[in-house]
Amino acid sequence: MPLKGEKSPYQQQDLEKLNLDRFFRKIVCLSMNFDRKNLDDNTLLKLYKHLLKPRMIEEKMLILLRQGKIGKWFSGIGQEAIAVGTTLAMHPDEYILPMHRNLGVFTSRGIPLSRLMAQWQGKESGFTKGRDRSFHFGTKEFKIVGMISHLGPQLAVADGIALADLLNNRQKATLVFTGEGATSEGDFHEALNVAAVWDLPVIFIIENNGYGLSTPTSEQYRCKQLVDRAIGYGMEGRRIDGNNVLEVYHTIHELAEDIRKNPRPVLIECTTFRMRGHEEASGTKYVPQELFTEWEKKDPLKNYEGFLIKEGILTESVQTDLRAEYKQEIDSEIEKAFAMAEPEADTLLEVADMYQAHDPGEILPIDPTKTTEKRYLDAISDGLRQGMQKFSELVIMGQDITEYGGAFKITQGFVEEFGKGRVRNTPICESAIVGAALGLSINGQKAVMEMQFADFVSCGFNQIINNLAKTHYRWGEKADVVIRMPTGAGSGAGPFHSQSNEAWFTKTPGLKVVYPAFASDAKGLMLAAIEDPNPVMYFEHKYLYRAMSEPVYDDYYTIEIGKARCVQKGEQFSIITYGLGVHWAMDYLNTHPELSADLIDLRSLLPWDQDAVKATVKKTGRVLILHEDTLTGGIGGEISAWIAEHCFEYLDAPVIRCASLDTAIPMNRALEDNFLAKARLDGDIKRLLEY
Repeated sequence: MPLKGEKSPYQQQDLEKLNLDRFFRKIVCLSMNFDRKNLDDNTLLKLYKHLLKPRMIEEKMLILLRQGKIGKWFSGIGQEAIAVGTTLAMHPDEYILPMHRNLGVFTSRGIPLSRLMAQWQGKESGFTKGRDRSFHFGTKEFKIVGMISHLGPQLAVADGIALADLLNNRQKATLVFTGEGATSEGDFHEALNVAAVWDLPVIFIIENNGYGLSTPTSEQYRCKQLVDRAIGYGMEGRRIDGNNVLEVYHTIHELAEDIRKNPRPVLIECTTFRMRGHEEASGTKYVPQELFTEWEKKDPLKNYEGFLIKEGILTESVQTDLRAEYKQEIDSEIEKAFAMAEPEADTLLEVADMYQAHDPGEILPIDPTKTTEKRYLDAISDGLRQGMQKFSELVIMGQDITEYGGAFKITQGFVEEFGKGRVRNTPICESAIVGAALGLSINGQKAVMEMQFADFVSCGFNQIINNLAKTHYRWGEKADVVIRMPTGAGSGAGPFHSQSNEAWFTKTPGLKVVYPAFASDAKGLMLAAIEDPNPVMYFEHKYLYRAMSEPVYDDYYTIEIGKARCVQKGEQFSIITYGLGVHWAMDYLNTHPELSADLIDLRSLLPWDQDAVKATVKKTGRVLILHEDTLTGGIGGEISAWIAEHCFEYLDAPVIRCASLDTAIPMNRALEDNFLAKARLDGDIKRLLEY
């Protein structure tokens, strides 16, 4: 980046033409100016060693790829100065969130090559036990959190990690990578906006290497330079030569030192070039050959070698000795990794590792005689408050939840009791806040996020399905996050505020899904969800907020996730349901005293209580599964199939599903009543009993 007052070498007329060839030619024509500033010779040589090692590892990987000994490789050759310079500028106990072309981050953090190779080869001793590829892993030991294939989500995770440091008055910075292509994703905008609004000490690194796979920058964005986007977020932005390891190191070192004391985010655009394909199989035919020729002149390793030789710090003999040492180490470490055991498939272990181990035993109230009549809404609020009181590390986030108290006033008074640090209003950006919740968990916090309406969860779907749900299975890290989901119809709110979308999540291993029907269960399951270190989707029916009340224990208590409740007992048939469906069933049975039915409230949908279901099927032989969700794809289909497979001999009639129409939810009250499963309950029960 030019000094203040100097003319930029990147001529505006070239940028305005958005011509990739001319733009990059302008960059490579610049001479690389190495400014050592106050660095001593040992530090300069250390930087060289850290540049050389990933280059030699990558060269070896390309040989192994041609030999068919590895199956895929994402090369960072030509971009090493960014990974190495940034990593060495950060403190070893500060988190870095790299991408798949940042081998220098991992080697500079001191991870043995044998462990990395075991990961790349899918070995049992790899960081993911063979469950995920290349750099898609994290390690708290080395304070690294890897990416997922969707590229953008790790940016918000960095926000959460930095927020945890901020809340605990730890003077730390967090550094996260993205590519120029991923700056087009909504996750980029959301993460930078949240970091700016909350003054989070995050350094966002854009590696602008010219291409997103084969798509040039001229087809990816229209701003003159990506660093200009910092202006829109009200944050500082710098554009630096990503091939100059000293410029990278000095920039990050100075910024990190400053933002540890004066927390705020910074956006850094590092100009560089990808000297290999997106991955080796994709090739480079789409890149003009002359660009490779000219960018070779800016090779970060060769240029830095030349500088050190000129300074008298590096000699030919030192170079030779270092290369021989690294070659021996690389060959030895790779052979060690090749000799490591392959994973042996163990179904029980695979299933168990989807979740962090947790004792689900119930916590009983200290004094069960002390109860207070509470509405469903108040019970949820009570559970949240007692969770905040017990866990000082718990943070609640959501739109309008502070002074306003949330759309339904569940968090009213919380900010006065717990402060704005732990009760946080968020911008309207569901994806970023889910990601931040995961980052909080990684860095030692607990998080509860409120979706203002369950319908809006679609905006955070990727973070939930691919980040929260899979994190523990992939690299053994918990995702201690509860997502509150105000759900359901009954108030004429129409297609975007009334959906029952629990089935989006009940088929996703790694999540837990609860759905209380009563105030007492609402509190107990809320506290159980907060206690649980796994991600829990907590569905709460909006219609029940003020329509349902009962005595609720005043003390702290939990209800075990995965255990159903028998609401009433009968002999003729069984109704298996949850949420508002429980109250529909109770009302129906109360108006038909001639009927005798088991009424099972599942309470939890993932896991759901198979023992309770089997017991009621065996008892009555006739089953109706009732839910507010649509018929097709609802969890009723799964439970029905399970009964047919495991309880067929006990059935005296087909399992009947009573569900809502396979349409969107209409607003008009008459249309909504016709949509809901309740409209078909009488006919379906008669059909079941007449069989």
